[in-house]
Amino acid sequence: MNATRTGVFEAIKAAGPTRADSITRITTLARLLDSAFLIPGINRRVGIDAILGLVPGIGDAISAALASYIIWEARQLGIPKWKIARMVGNLAIDTAIGAIPLAGDAFDFVFKANERNLRIVLDHLKRGPVEIEGQATRLGERRF
Repeated sequence: MNATRTGVFEAIKAAGPTRADSITRITTLARLLDSAFLIPGINRRVGIDAILGLVPGIGDAISAALASYIIWEARQLGIPKWKIARMVGNLAIDTAIGAIPLAGDAFDFVFKANERNLRIVLDHLKRGPVEIEGQATRLGERRF
């Protein structure tokens, strides 16, 4: 019975979400939060983040919670910690300034933290691992 469960879980894990699925999820969420709707007349896109920011207090908290999913997904994709820190900084700036009445709403209209974070993830995944030329030796193995 236990071997059957293990086989089932391994099959689910193998058929589970792929890297492409993760990229699709965070791309969809970033676009929804930052550029879901086109404002006619000024040809500027605005997302649910700016709309939620109009609700005092709770709107910015909900927006930050939704945007933090992009950061969590980026960590699952193996993005380095320093890039995760940049993403957290983008979200912190967006949340802190977005909480200021009226000025924060105008800021949300211009500063699109989720699209910035999406760009960080996509740039990292496009470049891939960096190879260093040369030969690596351990410090204990050096010969003088």
